[in-house]
Amino acid sequence: MGRVTTADLWYHYGRVRAERDHAVPGFFRWSWGQDVGPGAEVLGELAGAVVADLGAGAARHAAHLVVRHAPGRVDAVDASPAQYGMATALYGPLAPRLRLVRQDVVQHLHAHPGGYDVLYSVFGALDFTDPRELLPAAASALRPGGRLVFSTLAHCLSGEPAQPDVTAVDVSAKTPDGGSAALRRWVLQEHVWTKVLDEAGFAGIRVQELPAGEGPRAAAAFLVTAERSDAPG
Repeated sequence: MGRVTTADLWYHYGRVRAERDHAVPGFFRWSWGQDVGPGAEVLGELAGAVVADLGAGAARHAAHLVVRHAPGRVDAVDASPAQYGMATALYGPLAPRLRLVRQDVVQHLHAHPGGYDVLYSVFGALDFTDPRELLPAAASALRPGGRLVFSTLAHCLSGEPAQPDVTAVDVSAKTPDGGSAALRRWVLQEHVWTKVLDEAGFAGIRVQELPAGEGPRAAAAFLVTAERSDAPG
């Protein structure tokens, strides 16, 4: 399989749903199947908060927060032109409280030091960006005491176990013309996430395993929460 940039590989993702479902979701779930487990309450009090969704895709989770939880603003950040286009078509009218940002997540975070109260990702950028690059950038973009929450696979979708160190696995993807390509995904064991978060300047790290549920592609997930320490690094 050929190797192309991550942003090129999201052209097909979510397109069928976007054609038939334009509604703001009525729920927020962290589990892989989007059917069980806790919801947006894990993010803490959001009223008036400045929030960013890292790897927001079509911005469905971000739209839910804007409509139902009264944040000051949610920035839905994604590098994919196709995902940005879908998000704009679906939820552009929610601006300015929903701000759709087409940019590399790490670059965006570095450009906004101390700019956020809450950062979150639902199988998004934390899965597809080297955490040794993304997590320090996230710590710098949070205000002291700011909260990072993300869900990530607890094992590979193939059934293979998570990695025992900070190493990506290759997963199959499609290019816009339908060809085959490889996409890097970080599927890490619990202790690896804890270690890399600590090294990036996070404290109060907690990892909860969410059950796999049912279905042909059911998968267990980790729900990870952490706070930026007062003096990261």
